[in-house]
Amino acid sequence: MGFPRKSFSLLLSVSLVSITIILGNFPHVATAADFTNLVFKGCADQKFQDPTGVYSQNLKTLLQTLVSQSSRRTFSTAASGEGANAITGLYQCRGDLTTSQCYSCVSKTPELSDKLCGKAVAARVQLSGCYLRYEVAGFKQVPETEFLYKVCGSSSQASSMRTELESKRETAFNMAEDGVKSGSSLFYTGDYQSVYVLGQCEGDLGTANCGDCVKTAFETAKEDCGDSVSAQVYLDKCYISYSYYPNGIPTISSGRGDTRERTQKTVAIAVGGVAGLGFIVVCLMCLKSVLNRRSKKHEGY
Repeated sequence: MGFPRKSFSLLLSVSLVSITIILGNFPHVATAADFTNLVFKGCADQKFQDPTGVYSQNLKTLLQTLVSQSSRRTFSTAASGEGANAITGLYQCRGDLTTSQCYSCVSKTPELSDKLCGKAVAARVQLSGCYLRYEVAGFKQVPETEFLYKVCGSSSQASSMRTELESKRETAFNMAEDGVKSGSSLFYTGDYQSVYVLGQCEGDLGTANCGDCVKTAFETAKEDCGDSVSAQVYLDKCYISYSYYPNGIPTISSGRGDTRERTQKTVAIAVGGVAGLGFIVVCLMCLKSVLNRRSKKHEGY
């Protein structure tokens, strides 16, 4: 007695197909969003009066310096030229990016600045993962909390969801405000009961001023975006974002591996499942080998 070979082959095929289906249904480990996407640009109306080309050369030198520095640190300032011809600038990368990712992000901004702002005496190019800005000497300064740009997501539909969102969001905002003040990087990312929140200040801002800036940004989000399930608010010296996930926050991986624990759990589940299924397949293959040998013996009689 034994399994007919056709039946066994079908069983083995079904087992292999089952492995494929199960592997396909494992949770996907999310990767960081493309940090080089353009968010917005800000260009001064005034243009360089540059008959000798000195401004253009100073700007070129400044941008090259900033791009070079971004391979070593995630925030830096620089200046080029002297006196009335001087141009100052800086870049800031998101706090969860590596220096390699920071460089990849910042290196895209000079070309975008030239394309979008031309010979503007001041400009800011904001990408998802970094921003770069420059200005000529004597350019008018604005307050740290000057509003620049916002993005509001879709509104929550049910009134119960709106109430829940507002309560959880308020706690998450307070956590972020405290987080940027308590850390040395002026950066915070975390979550509170389905609300993912991020806040960051420009690298030369003091911790107290950073907390005030982030608080202002969150207040702007509440006032301007209302019951939106997500929002991004950019002020002159800081920016914030939040997202509400009613069904739980998905796995979000960043350049520094902030979701390592979640990822490890996912991988552990996957490896455990594959190991179990692999053991079954090995047993079936051994059984097939035994059946083949028995079949050959019968054929030899």
